[in-house]
Amino acid sequence: MQRRILLLPALAAFAGLPFGGLLAQVAPLVAPEIDAARGQGLARLAARLRRLEEDGLNPADYAIPADSQLASDPAGYLDAIGRAATRALTDLLHGRVRSLANRPDLQRDTNALPLQPWLTELAASPDPAAVLDRAALLHPEAAPLKLALAEARARVAAGGWGTIPGGPNDTIEPGSYDAVKIPALRARLAATDPSVKRDGNGYDAALVEAVKRFQAAEGLEADGRIGRISLAALNRPATAMVNQLRAALDSRRAMAAPVTERRVEVNIAHQRLAVIENGRPLLEMNVIVGKPARPTPMLNVRLTAIQFNPRWGVPLRNMKEDLLPRFRRDARSMMEKGFRVYSVVNGQAVEVDPTTIEWSRVNPERIPYIIRQDAGEANALGRIKFVIPNSDDIFMHDTPDRHLFRRPDRAFSSGCIRLEKPMELLDIAITGMPGWDRPRVEKLLNDRITGGIAVRQVMPVRLHYTTAVVENGRVTLRPDIYGHDEAYARAMDAPPRMAAAGVR
Repeated sequence: MQRRILLLPALAAFAGLPFGGLLAQVAPLVAPEIDAARGQGLARLAARLRRLEEDGLNPADYAIPADSQLASDPAGYLDAIGRAATRALTDLLHGRVRSLANRPDLQRDTNALPLQPWLTELAASPDPAAVLDRAALLHPEAAPLKLALAEARARVAAGGWGTIPGGPNDTIEPGSYDAVKIPALRARLAATDPSVKRDGNGYDAALVEAVKRFQAAEGLEADGRIGRISLAALNRPATAMVNQLRAALDSRRAMAAPVTERRVEVNIAHQRLAVIENGRPLLEMNVIVGKPARPTPMLNVRLTAIQFNPRWGVPLRNMKEDLLPRFRRDARSMMEKGFRVYSVVNGQAVEVDPTTIEWSRVNPERIPYIIRQDAGEANALGRIKFVIPNSDDIFMHDTPDRHLFRRPDRAFSSGCIRLEKPMELLDIAITGMPGWDRPRVEKLLNDRITGGIAVRQVMPVRLHYTTAVVENGRVTLRPDIYGHDEAYARAMDAPPRMAAAGVR
């Protein structure tokens, strides 16, 4: 019994800790009468911990002891594997990254998933590895995400793929020939689509179909033309896809349950909006979101009011970066689009004829004017503005540029959300408001009357960033346009305390 007595200090040290029971379960392993079943369970646990990368976690972060330590230092081994299992279970349930700066969309509800019952089960189970497996698959989207991650890791292990040369304005058209680009395109597609033939310099019909399959899987317009967006998707490194999927898995752990009331969900990365009630979409549409230089912030807000025929008070940044160059080119055309320029004289705004201003001499860093745009068909906000109060002055609105919603890449606003179907969202927002219906609103809009109403049923609005979308068990990865997934992956790879705090 000498070897069993050696374990007593280790067990005493863990008295009251959740995995103390686990140590008691495996303690007989070091006694002369070794329990074979418990030995197998412990071996499976160690092997499972070494496979944490399949869950997007790094096994090196958990100090998993070597198998040989069981014989040389049984107490130390049981101490180490108990700690590793507890930390891994905690991260699989509650997420490795608990929060990130400027990411209020990453909402966890750890109270709804208390650790203690899981840790008690881990301690008592003859097969603790199975407990980790179940924790890893709690979220309904975990299984397809893990499969996609395994495939992405396999591609990285196989060497990934090379890039297809091309500039931002280049397009590879069906039927074209190129001794450099087409072989590179074939090699890239063959890495993920075994049906693609690697030989040939022509963009033939079979290759066009392969490109269309790739575009459809990426959520792009499947037209077979390879322009800037499709080229960027094709050239996205396999390692970047691994990080996106790691972030996707971790962000779903202990994810807060969505509110049951009617709500608006805007996926900034996917550039889509949905109105959802009781888990069922009432409305879906494309949206235009902020360009990478002016990203749309993640928000949890509420839709409180609607404005009709809104006027636009142009923010300073838009004046400097967007409007000043246009005034310099043609001030008169800006007047015709409803833009008015004001100078402040003795504290009063006085309108100035923009054609009398030497715009080339205006300092972009100190523009001495106020610019507003009248309501109308050309107004940048369109005819309807949905108010979602927030400190970033972000709102959802109509737009006169309707053709832009047909583009697969719709990240080119100044931060606000442009809506493909504003009238359909209006119909939902005014539901249950006596006296308000589509005909009344259309009359207001056609009469160009500027006004607004407070909505009776204030709807939650969530602007979130989810690049990995799972539909019918299939994972679609949209580009990490703001680099949020890369930031998340860096936080996952930080030391445990920093990761928990979301330090970037």
